[in-house]
Amino acid sequence: MQWSLLDLALTHPTISTTANYEQLEFLGDAVVRMAASEFLWEVYPDCSVGEFSAIRKVLVSDRTLAGIADSYGLDRYLLISESAAGDKAGLTSRLADAFEAVLGALYLSTHTLELVRPWLDSHFKKLASEIRTDPAYQNYKDALQEWTQGHHQMLPEYRVTETRRFHGDPERFTAEVWLQGRRLGQGKGHSKKAAEQAAAREAFLAISN
Repeated sequence: MQWSLLDLALTHPTISTTANYEQLEFLGDAVVRMAASEFLWEVYPDCSVGEFSAIRKVLVSDRTLAGIADSYGLDRYLLISESAAGDKAGLTSRLADAFEAVLGALYLSTHTLELVRPWLDSHFKKLASEIRTDPAYQNYKDALQEWTQGHHQMLPEYRVTETRRFHGDPERFTAEVWLQGRRLGQGKGHSKKAAEQAAAREAFLAISN
């Protein structure tokens, strides 16, 4: 382990504008995506590419990474100014950024995922299992938006209608997702948000398979 890199990974930009974790965070962002991809490939070999992408989206999110960082008590070791440390609203992004930087430092020490995966796998295993059994975890809207922006430089359009015909009908709303005049998917749900997610799921799984 290159300890000087770890020191850098734990230095917030408010301490130093030049010697801080920003560059390692940039690298760590790619490292954690690779680690999550490799993990999913090994543990769920029968998943579709669409499912991989949707699950990975959650695994590498700031919320997930901040939670993992918190479980390791990373905040206690971060060198940061008092004013920035007092910013509670920025805690999630701060922890996620610092953790990505640490993962970047671990990667540069071996140029493999040998030191990275042990920090992540147990957390990924638990969360991935929860995601696969609870579709509410899977944010297909974000995944679809990322795809449409990357391939078409456009955002998808959602058209939602209320479809309840009988009292207590759980699937109250129907949503369609459109891009460039073409309907990509349709879905139903008990709320507008759930219907949009269902439509986004159908669209994303179709375009990524």
